[in-house]
Amino acid sequence: MVRLQLSIKAELENVTDLQPASDDFEYFFQVKCNSCHEVHPKLISVNRKEEREVSGGKNSTANFVWRCSNCKRESSAKFESNSPVQPYTAEANGQFAPLLTIECRGLEFVGFDPKGIWKCVGVESGTVFPEVDLEEGEWVDYDEKAAVPVGISNIESQWTRA
Repeated sequence: MVRLQLSIKAELENVTDLQPASDDFEYFFQVKCNSCHEVHPKLISVNRKEEREVSGGKNSTANFVWRCSNCKRESSAKFESNSPVQPYTAEANGQFAPLLTIECRGLEFVGFDPKGIWKCVGVESGTVFPEVDLEEGEWVDYDEKAAVPVGISNIESQWTRA
């Protein structure tokens, strides 16, 4: 078992507390088999709320169960229940900061695509922006309360052992 931590880095303009908009957010990861080192050609989606049975385990479940198409070995991954998503704050602007931790068995995640709906908060006004769409890799809007432009750009990610 390996515990992996996903960290993100972004340029935040007048916003803070960037995080997925809901608990059932679909995370899109690139996955690699630890047995044959094959990297799956497509992104896979993992949802914190969905659990699947792991074959061979007594009542064992995981958020993601995968059989490598190359070596046919089954692997799994599970979000750590005691490790909630950590919002990316304005203090971390431009630096990597932890977002989540996931427990992996037989696989590793090697990539992350931030597509999906996120949320953030205006630094000066406290205005909540509940529908931040990062599909294009950036987002811009206007905070009317603070009368300033807001935005998120240059999103990067990295996986490290937790």
